[in-house]
Formats: sequence, structure tokens, C-alpha cells
Amino acid sequence: MSRAPLDVAIRRVDPDVPLPAYAHPGDAGADLRTTESRELKPGERAVLPTGVSVALPEGYAAFVHPRSGLAARLGVALVNAPGTVDAGYRGEIKVIVVNLDPYESVRFERFDRIAQLVVQQVERVRFQEVAELPGSARAEGGFGSTGGHAAVGVEDGTSDTSGEAAEGGATGGNRYASVVSDREGQ
Repeated sequence: MSRAPLDVAIRRVDPDVPLPAYAHPGDAGADLRTTESRELKPGERAVLPTGVSVALPEGYAAFVHPRSGLAARLGVALVNAPGTVDAGYRGEIKVIVVNLDPYESVRFERFDRIAQLVVQQVERVRFQEVAELPGSARAEGGFGSTGGHAAVGVEDGTSDTSGEAAEGGATGGNRYASVVSDREGQ
């Protein structure tokens, strides 16, 4: 059983920009487009306008997510992914993109799809200061504490492969440079 769509007021800052739209039924993100042509050299970042602003209902926020195809094919990422659009914000939605490709420039043309907008209901909380937090199975484990990569250490902080992953040596099991070998080289 699906819920009725949420009505969100939207204003075109650029009168010609296509409104955000879902590419396929069931998609979580509606495509955002840039209203500006721009070339990004390797390592360069830019703030691209989308030509739209929204008025989200109280209790909702929109999150600007990267497009996986741009990341996989061109090395384009969002610097602050996901970007947060609060319910009270009425300005133009802008997207901070970065070209992570070390060799090739990336060119955006007017109305290229550059990101996805996901609207979600969010909780407003009251923070209650306590002297200690209740225990949990995870406790303070974080930042790769569950393993799963040759560069992630085991309990004593060393790599469970001693920097030599199966057939990968210092490059790790996936044959890409490992964080461990990078640290050891410093």
C-alpha cells in the first residue's frame, strides 16, 4: 500500500528549467538540473544553481544526493553529500560538485542532471544530557571497526593482512592502493 504523494510548493528561479522529476516509478530521488554551463578541471569544485526553490512542510527536509552514473563514469561527487535543505529555507537549491578525476575535465551543460533531491520526514528531538550512555553491542566502535577491507585493522589496530592482501601485496586485495601502504610510506 503506497501513501499519497506529498505536495511541495516549488518556484522556478529560472523560468526555463525543467522541474525536478523522477526518472522511473519507485525512484526515491527526483533529478535536479543545473542552469549554468561549467567546466571543472581535475580536482576543481563549483557551486551549481538548479533554478528552483522549494517550501517544504514543517517536519520534512530535502537531501541533495549524488548521481551514481556521474560518479562512476566521470568521477563527479558532491562535496557535502547529502546536502540538507531545511523546511524553512526558501532560497535557490545549489549543488556543490567536485571533479575527482585526476586527469580529465568534466563539462556540464545547461539543464544537465547533476544531483537527486530526496524528500523525507524528519524528527525533531530534545537532547537530554546524561552522565553515561546506556550500553550497546557496538559500543564506541566506528570508523571501519567492523572490518571488510584490507586496510581496516583488527582489534589491535593492525591490518589483518599485515599489509599483504591475497595476491595484492601493498596494494591490498582489490589491487588498488591501500591506506595501510600509504601510511607505511610516510
